[in-house]
Amino acid sequence: MAPSLTRRLIALGSADPERAERFLAARELEGIDPGAVLEGLALAADPDAALVALVRLIERRPEVRRLVEDGPVRSEPLFRLLGASEALGEFLIRHPENLDVLERPLSAEPSGADPGELRAAMLASVGADPRSGRPVAGTTGPEAYAALRIAYRRHLCELALRDLGAASPTDFMPTAAAELSDLAGAALEAGLAVARAEAEASFGREDVAAVALAVIGMGKCGARELNYISDVDVIYVIEADGAGGDGGPDGARAARIGTALATGMVKAVWSSGREPALWQVDANLRPEGRDGPLVRTLDSHLAYYARWAVSWEFQALLKARHIAGDAGLGARYEAAVAPLVWSSAERDGFVESVQAMRRRVTENIPPAEADRQIKLGAGGLRDVEFTVQLLQLVHGRTDESLRVRDTTSAIAALAAGGYIGRSAATEFDSSYRYLRLLEHRLQLAKLRRTHLMPVSEDALRALARSTQGVLDLGRASPEQLLETWHRTKRSVRELHERIFYRPLLNTVAHMSAEEARLTPEAAQARLAALGYRDPQGAMRHIEALTAGVSRRAALQRQLLPVLLGWIAEGVDPDGGLLAFRRVSEALGTTHWYLGLLRDSAAAAERLSHVLADSRLIADLLEVSPESVKWLGDDSDLEPLPLEAQWQEIQSKISRHAEPAAAMRLVRLIRRREILRVALADRAGILDTEAVGHALSDADQAAVLGALRVAEGAAEAADGGLLTRVLVVAMGRQGGREIGYGSDADVMYVHRPVPGADPDAAQRQALAIVGSVSALLTQPLKPPVLAERMLTLDTDLRPEGKNGPLVRSLDSFAEYYRRWALVWEAQALLRARPLAGDDALAADFMELADSVRYPEQLSAADVREIRRIKARVEAERLPRGADPSRHVKLGRGGLSDVEWLVQLLQLQHARRHPQLRTTGTMEALTAASDLGLIPPGDAELLAEAWRLASRVRSANVAWSGRASDLLPTSRRDLEAVARWCGYPPGQATALEQHYLNVTRRARQVFERRFYAPEH
Repeated sequence: MAPSLTRRLIALGSADPERAERFLAARELEGIDPGAVLEGLALAADPDAALVALVRLIERRPEVRRLVEDGPVRSEPLFRLLGASEALGEFLIRHPENLDVLERPLSAEPSGADPGELRAAMLASVGADPRSGRPVAGTTGPEAYAALRIAYRRHLCELALRDLGAASPTDFMPTAAAELSDLAGAALEAGLAVARAEAEASFGREDVAAVALAVIGMGKCGARELNYISDVDVIYVIEADGAGGDGGPDGARAARIGTALATGMVKAVWSSGREPALWQVDANLRPEGRDGPLVRTLDSHLAYYARWAVSWEFQALLKARHIAGDAGLGARYEAAVAPLVWSSAERDGFVESVQAMRRRVTENIPPAEADRQIKLGAGGLRDVEFTVQLLQLVHGRTDESLRVRDTTSAIAALAAGGYIGRSAATEFDSSYRYLRLLEHRLQLAKLRRTHLMPVSEDALRALARSTQGVLDLGRASPEQLLETWHRTKRSVRELHERIFYRPLLNTVAHMSAEEARLTPEAAQARLAALGYRDPQGAMRHIEALTAGVSRRAALQRQLLPVLLGWIAEGVDPDGGLLAFRRVSEALGTTHWYLGLLRDSAAAAERLSHVLADSRLIADLLEVSPESVKWLGDDSDLEPLPLEAQWQEIQSKISRHAEPAAAMRLVRLIRRREILRVALADRAGILDTEAVGHALSDADQAAVLGALRVAEGAAEAADGGLLTRVLVVAMGRQGGREIGYGSDADVMYVHRPVPGADPDAAQRQALAIVGSVSALLTQPLKPPVLAERMLTLDTDLRPEGKNGPLVRSLDSFAEYYRRWALVWEAQALLRARPLAGDDALAADFMELADSVRYPEQLSAADVREIRRIKARVEAERLPRGADPSRHVKLGRGGLSDVEWLVQLLQLQHARRHPQLRTTGTMEALTAASDLGLIPPGDAELLAEAWRLASRVRSANVAWSGRASDLLPTSRRDLEAVARWCGYPPGQATALEQHYLNVTRRARQVFERRFYAPEH
């Protein structure tokens, strides 16, 4: 029993068999054997589209019936074209006089068209003589535009038929792309001939004939790897015969003529008309981009490249090729720019431009398209092109065999030269061809620019079938298509690592694998291109990590291809690689370390980035390598609460009677927690306030430990404790707002125990507080390596440096009652107990509240605060420092925000308990809630304060040294920007944002801080 028509249509791949049956019953198909139609539809990638187009085509030209009636041998070109390209089917319906293209039988091994023949045919379509050096069209205006476009699309049909009839579409892909490029160049040649004819009306035949215009193809067109539909990137070069003399127009007139020729040429291919436009011509790669003149002389181009061009412009010129216009001028342009291209890797900024190229691969992809991108997504065409072009630029300086434009030829040349392994090259080439084939077939369907994998099953089925060769058996399914695509994407991602990095290892590790082994010079050139400033040093580190036959060396050889790339993404790849070597050597054969990096990509990437972006973290990890384990689990990066730290410290102290031994353990715990906070900070787990709180807790735990040890020593020396000591945090320590390596501002208070001699108690208190400071800073044996020393600063005590180091509570009360100045009341706003006796702490804070929250702040006190602030700005800002970049004392920085908030606290905290807090941000929020400062002003001040705090911490994290200046060095600024959460390459964005925010914050400060009293 024969299957029903519906079943046969479903088997052919029809998405709507009922609709297909209606079209099969159309009067246009009456008398044609249905079996012949179905046999033809079996050849179509999209049988539904082919059937609809067939009916419409027969309606216009009934003679098409003969092709169908004669069976698949003659109808195969018809059905393959209509089933693969709705747009070309529409073209044949509009212009059935071109149906003869369907009469030619298909070839399983097609060849490309001759570029000269394409040029001649396109020029003939507009009545121009192809033998002329500067052809002029015989027709102009809309008639010429339509003739040119019709001729172009006829050739496109011929090419598409050869492409669709190939036994191996991937083998034919480079030929198809080259012909598409040649056809585009021929179309521009014809458009230029039309433009010359049109320009004669404005400029005269002789002047137009005297101006040579060379059209330089860039991008895919220049490389002869154009898509079926794509922008054609160009640069224009002009030259006037006898410029300025009797024999031709002067330079200005020649430029006007050249501009008219270029715009007229574009109009011929891109303007609206009865025959649709072909594709957009984009001249934005020219010198100065859109802001530069459309046409230039060769000398003008070279002058620009010599003086103004940036690295990416030379990399773009890698694809430059004459495609239309004056061939001699185009050849001279190519010869002149070639040395610039192949020396571009030696230019300043080359590494940065390469890194920018990598970022541009994916940064602008909408999230909804990320998984569908064939071109820009991970494992897409851009990954292949980036890798190949970078290798060409790095090694092509000395190896002329690499100086080719198209990607497939470049891959072959790189393999032949030993820069990549042959198996890797074969895999890379096949992956690239397959991805380009997908792109071609998607665009051929409607002749629209698209790089997105379709989502509907019907569209996927049509795409799967269109990518098959004519000799392939069976019909590819959507599932098979997606499986092959995803496998290809994975392969491309892995190949980048294998092709770019593994040969570096082969060079130093003497691996016996088939992969390429670079010469030391070539390997160093590749490392330099990645951003390593000392390639020789990097090679030594790689050799040290991978040499030998141990399991560790073998694992390093597996890991380093990936890690080298991640480390190279950092600001200091050399320092990162050195730190990685030291961490690896310190951990030795530790079983979990290399396993963690192998099994946790997140941990490996984090480690690579922090080592290359933070000297602080690198130094700490080198001496605490076991902390690398935290990178595999975010919960391990959560700061340890103060109570947990104090409990651990008490346990350590209880087991070590000798003070130095006990304090060494205390300081090691503090160092460990600083590292934990820094890692969490870099990972984005902690915000600015949380970092300050966590670092303050680490300092407080250390001070608690030091006080416990000091009191124990005093008790042993004096036969008992004569006094209770309290350490009071002040300044940013009091507000829990410190950064990495901040000093701790403190005051010392004591209260003799009942019955103790006051003088003896004072001496013991002085000995205890002196011991606390020494215990935190004195050298130890063995030393605490990479320690950020905790220095206790007591300058905020009563009478400053001239006052006693420690006072009794009664002495504090007497001093504040009789002598306290307004700045001392202001300083007490940040006071909080840090370590010591709880009862003494409560009593001191009660005393402090009476001073720092006055009933009323007098006008004289307000004037004094303003005077001191002005003096601080004038005297404490370092000589030569730019006030706009000083994060602490500069315009709109930490000091401005904190002084304004503290003034509000002094004025209003007595009446509003919400303001009674040592934290700047908490007090600012309370002031806004109370209406003491407008919400908009408060938000701006908070943003400035947080950003300044972030920059201050970033300076230490990046360099390991404290600095209160927003860096001016681009490299330092880039590092700070990344720590502040900016993407790579956005240092200028941070700089502009900081300067803008702090400038506006300064305006708020001046308006509020110096506001007249009411």
